[in-house]
Amino acid sequence: MQAIEAEAVQVELDKFANQDIFIHLETTNGAYAAHRQEQAMTVCAFIRNGVVRYLRGVVVGDGPYRVGLKMEHGWIYAEGLTDWELDERGRLLMAGHDAEGRLAIAFELSAEPFDI
Repeated sequence: MQAIEAEAVQVELDKFANQDIFIHLETTNGAYAAHRQEQAMTVCAFIRNGVVRYLRGVVVGDGPYRVGLKMEHGWIYAEGLTDWELDERGRLLMAGHDAEGRLAIAFELSAEPFDI
């Protein structure tokens, strides 16, 4: 993965608009928080192979970034994204890593289902 370049990510988001796509969205502070502080609240959100159709995608911020997908009846967005890549299967993979390099958020779009 490489550091997010907003313009390049925007081009890829535009390619997925107005079609059914598969989404993977995962956030966690999970074991990181529990391991460091017993009192810390552990939080996580996870969806894999949800099918969505969005009207437009947007990249905002100066880094870390927020990427939002405007759907007919609402939004999906991920905040704290730092890195991205377009893999060999054409999937748009975005992630947010903390200062220690640990994964905090993953936001991925694909024309085909993600492996389970």
